[in-house]
Amino acid sequence: MSDQKDSHYSYSVYADPRTAEQFDAARFGGPIGALVADAQERFLVSALAPLEGLAVLDVGTGTGRAAVLLAGSGARVTGVDASAEMLAVATRRAGSSPSIAFARGDAHALAFSNCSFDAAVCLRVIMHTPGWRRVVAELCRVSRRQVVLDYPALASAAALQAVTRRAAALAGRRVEAYRVFSDRAIREVLASHGFRIVRVERQFVLPIALHKAIGSRSFTTRVERSLAAVGLLGLFGSPVTVVAERTA
Repeated sequence: MSDQKDSHYSYSVYADPRTAEQFDAARFGGPIGALVADAQERFLVSALAPLEGLAVLDVGTGTGRAAVLLAGSGARVTGVDASAEMLAVATRRAGSSPSIAFARGDAHALAFSNCSFDAAVCLRVIMHTPGWRRVVAELCRVSRRQVVLDYPALASAAALQAVTRRAAALAGRRVEAYRVFSDRAIREVLASHGFRIVRVERQFVLPIALHKAIGSRSFTTRVERSLAAVGLLGLFGSPVTVVAERTA
């Protein structure tokens, strides 16, 4: 993966110390960022419960938010990330917790044996990786029981933003030109490695960027509930988080 590391934004962007320090504020700051974080935390805890003693690998751990959450709920967590700068923030966040270990590593080639964890978690990662199918294969390889991952949906407003970002990248701008996914593609790749999706969570119908621009948690909650009530969340909701279980 060395050639891809040299050229792909997913390695260079997060190797910037300033990006690492500002990451949480940019993604989870403000009322809508907090709403996103709260929903993600509730879902993770419920999806992996019971967490006491569970061995979890957090792939693309970033600043360690999910790792610290899971460890605080009783899991034994190993967080892996390609960015030493992001891991430095994660290590500070974890403090002296004996239930968390961080290591630098590549999601495309995890340095762990087959089925060495009870569960593998991978959030906001495959949308950015050069070889997403290889990453999913690695998640399935190292997990004995469950894989939890998320992705922006092809049938959503996120697809429009993805197109504009890819155009900007082709024009030479430094942007995160992420990809979007069909539910079928995710399901088929997981199935090819012996995993079946057992739970699906969709978060927003309207773009997160729009909600952040408005900046009202009550507005977002009210509008998204209304859209869900008429079935639009199930059709166009994004990001999508899935829980898959090993079938073999």
